[in-house]
Amino acid sequence: MIKHALFVRLEAKPGKENEVAEILRMALGMAHQESTTPVWFALQLGPSTFGVFDAFSDEDGRRAHLGGPITKALGGNALKLLAKPPSIEHIEVLGAKLPS
Repeated sequence: MIKHALFVRLEAKPGKENEVAEILRMALGMAHQESTTPVWFALQLGPSTFGVFDAFSDEDGRRAHLGGPITKALGGNALKLLAKPPSIEHIEVLGAKLPS
């Protein structure tokens, strides 16, 4: 059962929007490799605003994801691509409908 989630908001620097979008597209492959991350979405919320929503069955999965390759890939490029540090919200899931 999905109990925990993260929502990360990313604001691209002017002219860096395509690079942020491409990193998020490439991160999908990394998300598929994370057995403790059953739900993962990369989102574009506006012209320069992006987000990642991911969900986990337990706190250990959420913690593992935060220390994993996607976080490292985004963090390694944050200074050159992002207008401000990512906003990371820890969310508790009250209910979910997922494909079976």
